[in-house]
Amino acid sequence: MTEPDVTLTDYGLAIECTVLAFVLHFRGDPRVPLRAWFTLFFASIGVAALGGGTVHGFFSNTETLGYRILWSLTLIAAGLTTMATWIIGAKLWFPERLARFIGMLAVCDFAVYSIMILFFTQSFLLVIVNYLPASFFLLTIFHLLYSHMGTRELRAGFIGLVLTLVAAAVQVGGIGLHPIYFSHNALYHVVQAIALLMIFRSARWLIQRR
Repeated sequence: MTEPDVTLTDYGLAIECTVLAFVLHFRGDPRVPLRAWFTLFFASIGVAALGGGTVHGFFSNTETLGYRILWSLTLIAAGLTTMATWIIGAKLWFPERLARFIGMLAVCDFAVYSIMILFFTQSFLLVIVNYLPASFFLLTIFHLLYSHMGTRELRAGFIGLVLTLVAAAVQVGGIGLHPIYFSHNALYHVVQAIALLMIFRSARWLIQRR
């Protein structure tokens, strides 16, 4: 295992997301469209974490077939997270027709992003650039909802989304606790894990309410 701190925190994140997606899918109301999109949100992060952890731990050589397959899978899964984020925000705030239009744009964005990943670049920076607008969009929606309703669940979701931006800053800025034993990637995973728990609390409440 070449990067145990990154690999283990990635695997921990994958397990967390699997549990959260499982709970939303099997204990949520199937008649609520948000249930499927929040499930995709957490499941896709889990797949990305599993793929990323395996790459960092066992396929760090970029010339191997295993690296190319797993890293492509990781980045495309992250693209699904972005798509789900756009659609969740649209469904939470906008009328059905406008929400459907935003959803179509999100699908087109995912298609273009996937083409970029498969044929042009596999830089993780592309993941951050692609996800940030969607993250700010959903953050704004949660802020509006919290301003109107003022519940603890919505506040938790808002704070969780803020933490995802903090996690992205940690990753891009290379901020770690130790260069070998707890790098910036490992810290990114830990902050992300806390953020996702808070978003899950809000997601479950929203699904039950709607």
